[in-house]
Amino acid sequence: MCSIHSKRRIAIVHDWLPVYGGAERVLEQMLKVYPEADVFSLIDALDEKNREFLNGRPVKTSFVQKLPGGKRFYRHCFPLMPLAIEQFDFSGYDMVISSSYAFAKGVITGPRQLHLCYCHSPIRYAWDLQAQYLKESKLDRGVKSWLVRWLLHMIRMWDNRTAAGVDAFMANSRFIARRIEKVYRREATVVYPPVNVERFETCRDKEDFYVTASRLVPYKRIDLIIEAFNGMPDRQLVVIGDGPELPRLKRMAGPNVRVLGWQPNEVLKDHLQRARGFVFGGEEDFGIILLEAQACGTPVIAYGRGGALETVVENETGLFFGEQRPEALRHAVAEFETREWDALNCRHHAERFSARTFRESFQSFVEEEWSRFAAESSGVETRSTQGWKGRAQDVPQGEIIDEVAQGLGMVQMLPS
Repeated sequence: MCSIHSKRRIAIVHDWLPVYGGAERVLEQMLKVYPEADVFSLIDALDEKNREFLNGRPVKTSFVQKLPGGKRFYRHCFPLMPLAIEQFDFSGYDMVISSSYAFAKGVITGPRQLHLCYCHSPIRYAWDLQAQYLKESKLDRGVKSWLVRWLLHMIRMWDNRTAAGVDAFMANSRFIARRIEKVYRREATVVYPPVNVERFETCRDKEDFYVTASRLVPYKRIDLIIEAFNGMPDRQLVVIGDGPELPRLKRMAGPNVRVLGWQPNEVLKDHLQRARGFVFGGEEDFGIILLEAQACGTPVIAYGRGGALETVVENETGLFFGEQRPEALRHAVAEFETREWDALNCRHHAERFSARTFRESFQSFVEEEWSRFAAESSGVETRSTQGWKGRAQDVPQGEIIDEVAQGLGMVQMLPS
């Protein structure tokens, strides 16, 4: 093991690279802290524009990349992912950092290597959200359901076992730290993910509409928001995002609700700046979009569970509603409109989660763990040359083999 920082070999392992999303923004900042690191991922399907954050770095991929349709249908290959992540060879690295919300933390490392995991979440669909995912995928009953449940059971056992190979965990929120403790029985240090607040300008002049934006999948509960605003025809709502729920959401939207689908970043930014408030109905692990809205000076109305409790200051930068029911959200909107909200206060709160803050916290954690690991490893090396721990080094290899052979012979002579 090399203790000189400039000579350390570092690998950063990411689950997969299909798009440039929240997890990829974390990876981008990790690479700014450790630009010399090599990047590994199960698959790499980024187009030229979305891979700019890699700055030309090559990505080492798994055999899933070469499977027919592997890059496009990688999610359907989830039974193969544990095997795939274990095939990477990290024997030449001193430190491995996994950025994991699924399988990356399952890499195999040795006792002379430090493995740190930035955990976005334990595998959601294998643990506490299994029932929700099965229902949304229409796999909650029938023969296919039992097959998928068995596969998820096997993944849970693998996931729990591989947690032992992580030397120290980082979590992206206290909510996820609690989930890590529940699933893996391990403590985690909270390092909030980076929010690119610099690309948003604060706007004090608000217009009379609300906005929500996310990937349009069931657990984001955009349907709840639309249903609530359908019952408030005098209030306008704009929905931005794409996903499998888009056709259904367009059908259920009332005249006062505009579902725009996917929009470029500039359009999203414009709506976040001008909106009276940002509405969010899901239970998020962290919720970067909530802080992006606050960076624009826009207060938030959010479901009061999960990461939102850590990214929104109640009564200062937003309000919470306690139940995922349209009536609860309508009541929160009415309460929201009785308050005066300070755009600069929202902005200042968002700045606490800047990319710079992430880089400083992340590097501080990594270097502290490295120093501890280096000191402990140095002590092990010193002790291994003395006493019984040095036995293997003092005895010629041939004699060790002879001793093993004799031991096997003795075993064979034991009565059955």
